[in-house]
Amino acid sequence: MTSSGVNTPFVAIACGGTGGHLFPGLAVAEQLQKRGCAVALLVSPKDVDQEAVKSARGMEIFTLPAIALQNRNYFSFAGSFVKSLFATKKIFRQRRPAAVLAMGGFTSAPPIWVGKDFGAKTFLHESNTIPGRANRFLARFVDEAFVGFPSAAARLRARKVTTTGTPVRSQFQPGDAAVYRALFRLDPRRPTILVMGGSQGASGLNDLILSALPSLGDRAPTWQWLHLTGPNDAEKVKAAYDARGFKAAVKPFLAEMDLALGAATIAVSRAGASSLAEIAAMRLPSLLVPYPAAADNHQFYNAQAFETTGAAQLLEQKNATPEKVAALLRELVEDAAARANIQAALAQWHAPKAAEQIADIMLAAIARQPGPAAAQSPKCSCGCADKSAKPSVSPGI
Repeated sequence: MTSSGVNTPFVAIACGGTGGHLFPGLAVAEQLQKRGCAVALLVSPKDVDQEAVKSARGMEIFTLPAIALQNRNYFSFAGSFVKSLFATKKIFRQRRPAAVLAMGGFTSAPPIWVGKDFGAKTFLHESNTIPGRANRFLARFVDEAFVGFPSAAARLRARKVTTTGTPVRSQFQPGDAAVYRALFRLDPRRPTILVMGGSQGASGLNDLILSALPSLGDRAPTWQWLHLTGPNDAEKVKAAYDARGFKAAVKPFLAEMDLALGAATIAVSRAGASSLAEIAAMRLPSLLVPYPAAADNHQFYNAQAFETTGAAQLLEQKNATPEKVAALLRELVEDAAARANIQAALAQWHAPKAAEQIADIMLAAIARQPGPAAAQSPKCSCGCADKSAKPSVSPGI
């Protein structure tokens, strides 16, 4: 099997909507590339997708006109679904996929449906303890489902379910915190609190931290903050740190989350499954504040699984007073023994071979298929790759 040509397996990964879908998809894509596959990522038009895929190297990027079902937008959702079906058919006609992997969310269904019509092996991955609506619906139709939490398996009506853990990109490995801090122009020696609300930020989490700053004013000379705010709150958050005299690096979005996690002493985070997998890989003690409006309250159950095993502190937003937040932060930052216990417990939640396992299972299924593994790569009139593919440029900090 060569790295190009008709015998190269072409695999499509539908991973758009949030970083929690996209980044685990990227981890699997990297492993498939190492095994000689051509890979396409199918993402949404959302800014978080378009920004995050800039770090994808050597992969074709296709944007599906998909939108989420929310606020009873039934007609616009249905319209975008149909458009995504036609867009996916166009992509797969240019190159027939050997396999399609869906990572959950509103970009998942059209590629799975169309992939089955084209004879592809179909798979999905569910990162959360409580599967999302798209994956619950699709599970009965795919050849195999993969889950991050063992408890999710019973909630998917799939013909075969394998617990793999949630894939994490290869760069998520503990390193020298002082080096990472210097990248953000932070003091290499100071304890550093990372605040992250997921790929789109979290206004509720931002406000919670800002409310706790008055109670932490005595730590201003010795602590520092790395705060990922999302697109709307960066100026407000920066002003609040400045007013209290805290040294802080404030950013709306950061694709290189391995650098942020590597710089941190502790994290304050939402509890999306992808973020938790990265926290576990980096062995980072964390205060988890689940997003209270998450579908089926799945972030709470994700966080509860970590807390029950001693791998994190859990604080529900409805119970989070400024004084309680400040007290928990003091404990995590200043109690080295407590941090060490959490780091030891995090090891059980790190699945370092998850992406490799998923890639190997997919390739084994492809190998059992009769017929050619892939068709020729789509070409435009000038002979280059399909024009809808975007350049792969790694963004700087």
